[in-house]
Amino acid sequence: MGIVSRICTTLAVRERVGGSRGRLYKVALAWTGDRMLADDLVQEAIAIGLNKGHQLRDLDKLYPWLYSILNNCWRRYLRSQQPDYGCEPDTLACETTLEQQVERQRIVQDVRQAVFRLPVGQREVISLVDLEGFSYAEVAEILEIPIGTVMSRLNRARKALQQALRRMNPEVEPDVALLRRVR
Repeated sequence: MGIVSRICTTLAVRERVGGSRGRLYKVALAWTGDRMLADDLVQEAIAIGLNKGHQLRDLDKLYPWLYSILNNCWRRYLRSQQPDYGCEPDTLACETTLEQQVERQRIVQDVRQAVFRLPVGQREVISLVDLEGFSYAEVAEILEIPIGTVMSRLNRARKALQQALRRMNPEVEPDVALLRRVR
């Protein structure tokens, strides 16, 4: 690869890494449940991505590579700290009535609480598949686990979420499609 080609690739990597903050933050928040910690992890992952962008051989694998970096940052944090699974409600966009806002906030809190109670491995897999839309193969690569493990963790996580949401709201049958939309 020539010097000009390498420079162009490095610039493209830097631009995409910098532009991926929102996507990384969404997953980091799903994993941590803490906005400040999620922001710290994303900043660390982006800094590493920017510093090591020259090591990326295939630009098409940028996002799995970045999520691998984020996962490594998260694991380092877990090893160094006792995890805090507290939940802060999101600031919700204006809706037509206060009642709708309150109901939506309750649903978001219920789903987040249920997700935060999942084991770390299940939480990682469900957030990458259902929030970010990665394929099972990509998640296996990001988390460095077999694809069968991805599938079993995802299945267990979805079942656990359904059961948890049934316990929280026995009068309402949880809609799996809704679970995927609540972020």
